[in-house]
Amino acid sequence: MKHFELKGQIREAGNKAVVKAFRKQGLVPCNLYGQGLENVLFTVSEKDLKGLTNTPASYIVDLVLSDGKTYNATIHELQFHPVKDNCLHVDFLLVDGKKPVSINVPLVFTGHPIGVRQGGKFVQNARSLRISAMPDDLPDSLTIVTDNIGLDKRITVEDLHFDNINILTLKSTVLCRVISTRQLSASAAAAAPAEEGSSEEEAAPAEA
Repeated sequence: MKHFELKGQIREAGNKAVVKAFRKQGLVPCNLYGQGLENVLFTVSEKDLKGLTNTPASYIVDLVLSDGKTYNATIHELQFHPVKDNCLHVDFLLVDGKKPVSINVPLVFTGHPIGVRQGGKFVQNARSLRISAMPDDLPDSLTIVTDNIGLDKRITVEDLHFDNINILTLKSTVLCRVISTRQLSASAAAAAPAEEGSSEEEAAPAEA
């Protein structure tokens, strides 16, 4: 898996006013956790952080901190502002080279499904999978070949197998499928009466 270098400034624990001041300066408060490691508090540039948050790719993060220490980590949790959508806080999890790492990995779909050649429509239901693997076995992405998907057929997590990788996403999760034109027509027909009913209900008060 690719690495992403992120520089951080060590900080002290502070109250809400201190944290708010960081954010006004374009800094994002962060914590680093890990077994056998005392929690490390630091800030990173919001601009630099976007290289991690504004991409579907996954990375091992190389944290280079102002105290001279460096750590390999993964993003454990991101908190975003509900309106502005800017990142407010990040929790990083220390990567131990001798233990499996849990991380989300993007999916890449390739091929031309049989069902599409028969007139169906390909639908992608998932963009990534949660997996666990040793650091050296972590892939940049997982490729799913769709050639054999027929009409009204699907691929679920249960259908997949990758060497040296444990998939943590629920086995029943649908990753992609091919919908027949019959299903598409039925869905459209089912949606139409609901829309018409909604319009009539909205018109009723005006008549009264």
